[in-house]
Amino acid sequence: MDTEHTKLPKLIVVLGPTAAGKTAWALRLAQELNGEIIGADSRQIYKKMDVGTAKPEGEWRRNGLRRSFMVGDIPHHIIDIIDPGKRFSVAEFRDKAVKYVKLIHKSKKIPIVVGGTGLYISSLVDNLHIPRVSPNRKLRQSLEEKSIEDLFALFERMDPEGAQTIDRNNKRRLLRALEVCILSGEPFSVQKKKGEPLFDVLQIGVSVSKDELYRRIEKRVDTMIKLGLVKEVEQLLKQKYAWHLPSMSGVGYRQFQEYFEQGKDLDECIALLKRDTRRFARRQLTWFRRDDRITWCSTYEEAAMLAKEFLQE
Repeated sequence: MDTEHTKLPKLIVVLGPTAAGKTAWALRLAQELNGEIIGADSRQIYKKMDVGTAKPEGEWRRNGLRRSFMVGDIPHHIIDIIDPGKRFSVAEFRDKAVKYVKLIHKSKKIPIVVGGTGLYISSLVDNLHIPRVSPNRKLRQSLEEKSIEDLFALFERMDPEGAQTIDRNNKRRLLRALEVCILSGEPFSVQKKKGEPLFDVLQIGVSVSKDELYRRIEKRVDTMIKLGLVKEVEQLLKQKYAWHLPSMSGVGYRQFQEYFEQGKDLDECIALLKRDTRRFARRQLTWFRRDDRITWCSTYEEAAMLAKEFLQE
């Protein structure tokens, strides 16, 4: 290993698909290693959205000089921080995450990033310089009128490389990528430039067989329904959070739009949520498998041993 690299502050990342068990592993690691957790989940950032995002159960309490979202006695950062009506960019995540990694080191603790949002993790691990192009309402409106097929075709012409990896069925992602291309005059894919590494990183992937993962997804959705997911969605709608918002268009929420608007059978919506969660997990795995720096572990003990060895290097 590069000796220069090992002089950098250490950072542990626990990643994997939804329902793989990342939260439990990260919590145990934080307890064993005297760590604090930084969330890398683009859905758990929202307040009032607890059940549908599988947010760990916690509360805001005083933690030294500042207030933190505490899960038991472990401080969590970049979780439960944003109103569902607001947007939160990858660049904002990166800046906050870098700040918290440094603060956690300052307090002589171990920073542990946990989550399944690949671009969030990549922005931190690879020190990505992400374009700060503000949303442009007029441009958005003109693009919104196009079909998803037309948007993808336009993006493919402007950024052939980016078109190979973008989720072509995610209209919101396509709109944002086009917005960045048009307003900056450069392909979207070129702009995520890697900087010099800020941290010496160990990435641990939670490895679960496909059958087991699908079983856990099934169980998780059933548990969410029991915990009042439908009521949670109803409360958000009552507070005038619209379906087009990034918060409401995510997996766990948008599947209930037809239930509330058209009286669609609830069981059908639940089946749709299970299907969409399985698809989401597959997309997450496709993203992570491109990174050969990730060490996949099938047991917590294996992960804990890796983490301890890494901290002693």
